[in-house]
Amino acid sequence: MLKGLENVAKTALAIGATGLLWRPWRQLRAARRLERARRLALVRVDDRVGEALLVTPLVDALAGRYEVDVIVHQRCVRVLEGHPNIRRVHGLDRRLLALGAFAPGVSALRSERYDAVINCANWEVQSVTGALVSRLIAGAGVVVGPAVGAAGLLMDVAVPPLVGTQSEVRQRLRLLAPLGVEAGGARLSFRTPRPSQVLEPYLARARATPHAVVNPGGRVDWRRVPSRIFSAACRTLLDQGRVPIVTWGPGEEALAREVVAEAPGSELAPPTSLDDLAALMRACGLTVCNNTGPMHLSVAVGARTVALFLNMPSERWGYAEAPHRVVELAAADTIEAMIHQVSEALS
Repeated sequence: MLKGLENVAKTALAIGATGLLWRPWRQLRAARRLERARRLALVRVDDRVGEALLVTPLVDALAGRYEVDVIVHQRCVRVLEGHPNIRRVHGLDRRLLALGAFAPGVSALRSERYDAVINCANWEVQSVTGALVSRLIAGAGVVVGPAVGAAGLLMDVAVPPLVGTQSEVRQRLRLLAPLGVEAGGARLSFRTPRPSQVLEPYLARARATPHAVVNPGGRVDWRRVPSRIFSAACRTLLDQGRVPIVTWGPGEEALAREVVAEAPGSELAPPTSLDDLAALMRACGLTVCNNTGPMHLSVAVGARTVALFLNMPSERWGYAEAPHRVVELAAADTIEAMIHQVSEALS
């Protein structure tokens, strides 16, 4: 019921905003303006690391043809800053977006005079926030985005979802179709990591002998695989001659210590920044993790990634192309059955 009420409120907001912001001539001249476009902005104002990284396939597909800025939640600036194919990363404070055109940062972005703004929002459920931000900063520029619900009315070019796939990467790349950009082979990417000095001994060992990153945490509890599965994964890696380095995020140290305690020979990582974690994943070349931000980061730095999925569609969020593996685990499965699946995936 709450979700239904939320969707009704979003629809009403989108329709109201469309009435205020709709300019029919913009849609009529959109195709011609896109042919001449050179400066683009990609918008994704969700505050999750994975969501920010999912913008990078578009960035790389556009590289060399356009100047590309990216507008993200202020907490995600750190994820994309320094990316070689992004001209500038702008952060927005979502808490003040209710002020509309008067929200901090909107006027400055509007003055950038982008030729086109691409709203990289959810392709399945309408995202009014992303649509409004895109519309407000575009000015006279063309707004391209998903044709989803009433939020699609705020787009000058509303792009329907790609039929036959749920893949987030492929659906987002679909948004480049109005520009005539073919990007079937684009992948996630990340800047050259800038690790801290404290991590250097771990990186040196990982480069010299086989290691693996094991990350048992995750932002959402109900998507986390039980810690015993990760301990078993560590034991399998040890049997293969790989030393697992168990990493952890804020509030997850106890979980990581539990995994290490059940798999003697594993190492507990020190506290890591995003760049530390990226460097460690790249040096190890193998990551075992839940469906969470570190999964996307591991893929972005080119490490083989074995992702354990529970209660989420792997077809949409996972990476099944070699060298990566997706392991589908059902909540009804026994721990022993889960351990067997994960061990097979690591063999």
